[in-house]
Formats: sequence, C-alpha cells, structure tokens
Amino acid sequence: MKKLLIPALFFLSLFNINVAMADCDGDKSIVGQVETIKVHELGMDYLARIDTGAATTSIHAKDIKVLGEDSDSDNMRDHLGHTVEFTSYNEKGEEAKFKGKIVKVSKIRNAQGVERRYAVKMDLGWNGQHKTVNVNLRDRSKLEYKLLIGRNWLSGDYLVDVDKEDDAD
Repeated sequence: MKKLLIPALFFLSLFNINVAMADCDGDKSIVGQVETIKVHELGMDYLARIDTGAATTSIHAKDIKVLGEDSDSDNMRDHLGHTVEFTSYNEKGEEAKFKGKIVKVSKIRNAQGVERRYAVKMDLGWNGQHKTVNVNLRDRSKLEYKLLIGRNWLSGDYLVDVDKEDDAD
C-alpha cells in the first residue's frame, strides 16, 4: 500500500503545480521575438521586433509635421494635444500617411544619446487581438524592423518565447 501511496501523492502534487502555474499565466498569449503586427490606422502589417527592454512601442515615421498654431515652437511639449502628421512604411516598402493627436512627449535614452519623441495612440493587432497603446515616432529607416514592440504593448496580455517563430501563429 505504501508503495502505491507515495507515487500517487507525487503525481497529484505535480498536477496541482501545473494547474497553479496555468492559473498564474491566465489568458496571456505567447509571442515570439519577431511577429507580424497590424497597425490598424495605417492599414498595414509590419514585421515587428518584440523588445522587452524597450518601455514604449516605436514606429518608423518620416516627414513628421506638427499642424496648427504654435507649430513652430522649438519646445516639443508646447505641441501636446496638437495634431501631428507623418508618413510611415513597412519592410515591404508599403507606405501610408497618418494624422493623430500628440498624447505624449517622451525623453528616450539609447545608444545614440538622449532624444525627445512625440507619441500618438495607435491600435496594434496580432492574431485578431487589438490593443491601443502610445507609440513613439522615430526615423527607423536604417533599422531592420520598422516597428518595435515595447513593454507597454506586452504588459498584462503577452508573454515572450524567444524560440517561437512568427509562422507558428
């Protein structure tokens, strides 16, 4: 009897641990280090780099123009609430224009130093799921990925598996 009881208890304890771990993850989806993300406002898909080291999502933006009064001010914070217009393209060369409200001016530290960037709200989709987040505008023309997904998009909904391939969705 003892010989059967110990393996049975061991098996039950493993089952309980797995159930507890599944509950911790809740309904989080697993993304890989590179995923195809749809930017709904632009109507385009981007091959995006998932970067847990980046606080905020960033999209390629060129020809950034602030519209309206005080658009000539050198202080970027003066433009909060104004409309910004820019052009973006993905890795396939598809191009789209966007107009949106500046919701934030961020101070970003990177390898090139410190820079300030405008942010707008954008609806980003993956596998039929939508999430609206602040997206920094940056010239990413020299970078391989025109969309970088940061923790603000990942938080609460996604886990990253670096071994997962984009085609596995």
